Amino acid sequence: MTTLSRRHDFVLIFDVTNGNPNGDPDAGNLPRLDPETNHGLVTDVSLKRKIRNYVDLARTGEAGHHIYVQEGSILNEKHRQAYIALRPDDAKAKKDAKLNPKDDAEATALRDFMCQNFFDVRTFGAVMSTGINCGQVKGPVQMTFANSVEPVLPVEISITRMAATNEAEQKKRAEGAEESDTRTDNRTMGRKHIVPYGLYVAHGFISAKFAERTGFSEADLDLLFEALTNMFEHDRSAARGEMTTRKLIAFRHANALGNAPAHTLFDRVKIGRNVDGEFRALDDRGLGNLAPTRRFSDYTITIDHEGLPEGIDILELV
Repeated sequence: MTTLSRRHDFVLIFDVTNGNPNGDPDAGNLPRLDPETNHGLVTDVSLKRKIRNYVDLARTGEAGHHIYVQEGSILNEKHRQAYIALRPDDAKAKKDAKLNPKDDAEATALRDFMCQNFFDVRTFGAVMSTGINCGQVKGPVQMTFANSVEPVLPVEISITRMAATNEAEQKKRAEGAEESDTRTDNRTMGRKHIVPYGLYVAHGFISAKFAERTGFSEADLDLLFEALTNMFEHDRSAARGEMTTRKLIAFRHANALGNAPAHTLFDRVKIGRNVDGEFRALDDRGLGNLAPTRRFSDYTITIDHEGLPEGIDILELV
């Protein structure tokens, strides 16, 4: 496969309706917020998890597309695969709790094995020096947290479970029902946190120079963009509501080092409120008189194509 030879930067725009895009377990699963602005946050870790899950679904069992970071997996045992491949006759490689490369050449070979076999290692990188040491890899693809373009107001909703989990609980509920005529006794109460609507933006950076080191290819880039486009379609749950990729805009450079700073390219993507078909900047104070946004059509997104730096192409993938 052809190694990626040109730098790319991208903008991912997605929305959430009546869901919790990225709950904080340390705050009662409340949707993550910037405490100073009340803008919503979705971590890069959450977005990468969805990319991994999509690739695992789309390329299940295919050589070179295994996933390194998986729920319940033992990372050291995946490191062991590299040692067994390089030391097929070494019994220690199959059973020792700690393994280290014999020299620099083997250290490089171990890292190359992990990059070649695991999509997320050659894409995002990994620290693989835990016990069974395969070194560290700096991945060519990096992403920021996603931020909502306007403040969001999380809503707490009470829920009730009617079913019993075991016979003892069922008996307790039956006894409670005899003592009271109300239907509220002995029920299990819970809470759900949702964002009624939020439009989120994340930025991504793809370094062709780091791709040379991990073997990240043009085909891997296509798969990454495919995952960013479709990852929410295979991540449905009642808790997350309805999440949808609305825009995926890539800036392709003519060479590996790039032809313009990423922030100047990102500034070409403008998001405003749609007021009777007209673009209104989000910092327009007059927007305070409008109803809260509840759908994607409440926004307008424009891309400035004028005066592009030489060597930059804009790809509107979604």
